[in-house]
Amino acid sequence: MGYEEAGRDRSAEPSSGVPAAVLENVFDDPTHGEPGRDRVAVQLVWEFVLLAGLAALGWLLWREDQAALRADNLRTLLVDAVGLGLLALAAGLSLRTAAPNLAVGPVAVATALHYAEQGDRGLPASVGPAVAVAALGGLALALVVVVLHVPAWAASLAGAAGVVVFIERRSAPVLVQGDYDPGRSAGYLFAGFAAVAVLGGLFGAIRAIRRLVGRYRPVADPARRRGAVAVVVAAAALVGSTVLAALAGVLIAADHPEPVAPTSGLDWTVLAIGVALLAGTSAYGRRGGVFGTVLAVSLVTVFQAYAPERGWTVSTWAVGGVVLGVGLLVTRLVETFGRPRPGSTDKSEPVADGTISTGWTMPQSQSVDNWPPTLPTPAAPQPVDPWRDPRWEDSPRRWDVDER
Repeated sequence: MGYEEAGRDRSAEPSSGVPAAVLENVFDDPTHGEPGRDRVAVQLVWEFVLLAGLAALGWLLWREDQAALRADNLRTLLVDAVGLGLLALAAGLSLRTAAPNLAVGPVAVATALHYAEQGDRGLPASVGPAVAVAALGGLALALVVVVLHVPAWAASLAGAAGVVVFIERRSAPVLVQGDYDPGRSAGYLFAGFAAVAVLGGLFGAIRAIRRLVGRYRPVADPARRRGAVAVVVAAAALVGSTVLAALAGVLIAADHPEPVAPTSGLDWTVLAIGVALLAGTSAYGRRGGVFGTVLAVSLVTVFQAYAPERGWTVSTWAVGGVVLGVGLLVTRLVETFGRPRPGSTDKSEPVADGTISTGWTMPQSQSVDNWPPTLPTPAAPQPVDPWRDPRWEDSPRRWDVDER
């Protein structure tokens, strides 16, 4: 099956005029790309803006109700942040690999309903099967996307429709049967979420890993296959994002005593993708921040706690729509100021070769304009006729001497 991109072995893009050995280490994609390193300063600046907004909103919440940030209320707030954070990680993972998974919201609601019904059997017996089914569903979605090479957003939307059919089999809200209280370990849960998000962002900032993760991102015709490595990365991201969404559903159900309503969950999809974009993840894939996910999740969670204190009634659809709109502006900001600087002449650094290889290479940039040197080709020697030797014409003839 032709997964490898056509023209992959070309020495250089016709318009670049750069040798393939240099392209391999300077471009994020050897066949199509911009010379130079991505600029991550824009990510850090935006994360500072998110931090300032979180500090201001946290102070406003503290001024309205100090009890909202204490004791049980604080633990509930932290668990809510972890639930939303797992959804944002799921959306961000699929976005970074340019394979957006729109089924994360319905999967979370379906898992929450399953846990609410089966929670009395214990946490492993109720969560284990749900996670296994989510992994199989993510694998089926991944096979459809990578084998047929169709847009992930369209395939996952079809999968979301199937999950919504499962949800609509419940006609009434389901009361949670289990006794698991995530608030008792709220601090550990939030610390674990923050560690995973930050470590993922740090690894994603390494150019070799960023290039590998964003391999599925289209660079020319979106319908062209991007290679076997891109297929594996995109498939793993779709499976992982579906599993993360299932775990988020368990926390969302267990954190509140209210019954779980059988909604479509698409509002959670909008909110999750909006938070991922707000965190600095590009909607086109590959580019993303380091601390952005933790800061964006915390900002939205604090706002959802602050709005009732002011008497505002805001739905998940409203918050998700606003966050998604702002996130699209952030994507434009990241893509405009995060790409390599025009005319960049940065030296190449060790990177992977875009395939599953055994080592790291760092070829030196050298001029190849006049290499190898060309020498004039000598003319072929002409055969010499001994009878036309000039000495036969110039020297005195013997019979002339005798006559004298």
